[in-house]
Amino acid sequence: MSRVLRTFALPAAALLMIGSLGACSAPPSPNATAESLAASLQSLDLGAVPLAGTDAATATAELAEALKPLGSIDHKVTLESVTEDEGSADPKTATATYNNVWDVDSSDTDWTYQSSAKLELDAETKTWLVRYDPSIAVPGLEAGQYVARASTPAARGEILGNKDQTLVTDRPVLRIGINKESIDEAQWESSAKKVAKLLELDAAPYAQRVAAAGPRAFVVAITLRDDADRTVTDAQLDAIPGVLAQPDSLPLAPSRNFARAILGSVGEATAEIVADSKGAVTAGEQVGLSGLQKAYQDTLAGTKGYSINIYDKDKREVSTLVSREAVDGKDLKTTLDRDLQKSAESLLADSASDSALVAVRPSDGAILAAASGPASNAQNTALLGKYAPGSTFKVITALAMLRSGDTPKTTVKCPATMTVDGKAFKNYDGYPSSALGSIPLSEALAQSCNTVFLQGASKVKAPALADAAASLGLNLSPSTGAASFLGSVPDDSTGTELAANGIGQGIVEASALGMATVAASVQNAATVFPRLVTSPEPEAAPKPKKPLTSAEAKELAGMMAQVVDHGTLKDLKLGSKTIGKSGTAEYDAERNAHAWVIAARGDLAVAVFVGDGSGGAQTAGPILANFLSAIQ
Repeated sequence: MSRVLRTFALPAAALLMIGSLGACSAPPSPNATAESLAASLQSLDLGAVPLAGTDAATATAELAEALKPLGSIDHKVTLESVTEDEGSADPKTATATYNNVWDVDSSDTDWTYQSSAKLELDAETKTWLVRYDPSIAVPGLEAGQYVARASTPAARGEILGNKDQTLVTDRPVLRIGINKESIDEAQWESSAKKVAKLLELDAAPYAQRVAAAGPRAFVVAITLRDDADRTVTDAQLDAIPGVLAQPDSLPLAPSRNFARAILGSVGEATAEIVADSKGAVTAGEQVGLSGLQKAYQDTLAGTKGYSINIYDKDKREVSTLVSREAVDGKDLKTTLDRDLQKSAESLLADSASDSALVAVRPSDGAILAAASGPASNAQNTALLGKYAPGSTFKVITALAMLRSGDTPKTTVKCPATMTVDGKAFKNYDGYPSSALGSIPLSEALAQSCNTVFLQGASKVKAPALADAAASLGLNLSPSTGAASFLGSVPDDSTGTELAANGIGQGIVEASALGMATVAASVQNAATVFPRLVTSPEPEAAPKPKKPLTSAEAKELAGMMAQVVDHGTLKDLKLGSKTIGKSGTAEYDAERNAHAWVIAARGDLAVAVFVGDGSGGAQTAGPILANFLSAIQ
């Protein structure tokens, strides 16, 4: 808090008395000039301050140039005190002291110091003037010098996986491009086009960038991993005049596609990022651009160190005003298992449509794998995809029916077709005729009878269906520590919409993560809350209104075991210790369909989704079977 020492002030009554005597008058106060200087130092505009020995325009220009390198840093100047100097007579002088605060970085510690200015009283005009000197802004600053900040980078934290496996760490790269000063101007265009062709880039735009850059510029075309998988050879690069392959390192995953949509990337800050950072990020700095790298930028990046120095006109350092050591970023700990993620990605590598495989550990909700197929074009289908879950949703409808009084042995009616509010429904093509008519509820799930679960949803009503979904982890607000979606099950559907919801069509939606969580909750015999990031730990997810009980889970697991034993998944030979459910969800009038399968074995629950498939068991099932067999 600023304070002004008004050692020259007198009570108002005394001033009136002196005025009435007319014998003499008190000298004017230097306060107004001192206060004006505080505002002018903050704005770096001395136009409103009366100066001694120079004009305002010259002083403003000199000061602005000296502090220009600090221009993006917010600062505040307040008057601390002003006192007339004892013994000064001709001219009278006063000293003003100022508190200076610069918000150098995002931390709570600012650069603070005090500066002072000498004021003198003009005897003729009775005006206090400021004796201009650059040091009134920064102590020690002299004419012709300037102040600038030098940054010291902090080491970026790594992204770790299950059991602290290293997922993302600094790995060698090559920044490949044209070094213009190493070749003649006549070669710039031809070399740019040659290197673009070699790197499989669009030649014309790159050649234009090269032409537009300065004559001594190094214009990067691409940054490649410098590892055994690099296909562009040194000999090919050396054969093109002017090409420079500059060694560097970047935080990278084990391979280009490894959990790419989740982990994200690190790259040069865009102009928008620099502008939004308010000085925290500078041009050319490496920052998180997507995924976890972006979401946890502050955690991973740490805090840059810096020094603020005075430099002479030849850019030589004169003195250091303040400095701070860099604080390295912290590691981000996740639950992803490197080997399981690689296995999942390899099994989706040939998928021609959007696809995903998610593996969750039922005992603690850890997401061990979350792979999205190549057709997803680096989109996070595994954690964010919103699709009709088809008959895998019947596990949820079955729970709602159990809660309404049914048991796995309850006899239910499975007609080949049925009509709800004028809309006709039927079982899937190829549904076994032997499982029509009156059958146990467990058999209806094993064979995936649509008409049973259409009736079931209509009977239990939408709120019960939504509660059952939440109990199995599907309709909760996720708290994985990453961008994610589990599912959406409305509690107000009626009629045909409600009936269709009961078989995973209608307007219900789920992600592969959500359906893996359903299987995990059954296997865990309690509601599972999936998690991906463990440190820093995210907030806990909200609990369902009706948590899954062990008795309910036991009945569901028994029915899902029959799906594998003699139901729709019997041909996959998943084994007697595996529970599961297949699903097919038609999404257009041509009966194109999403293929789903969920399963759990031991402390592992898995969901596989394929955007365009011939059926859950036929398209998604083999992928799941291969995934489980690879980890036996």
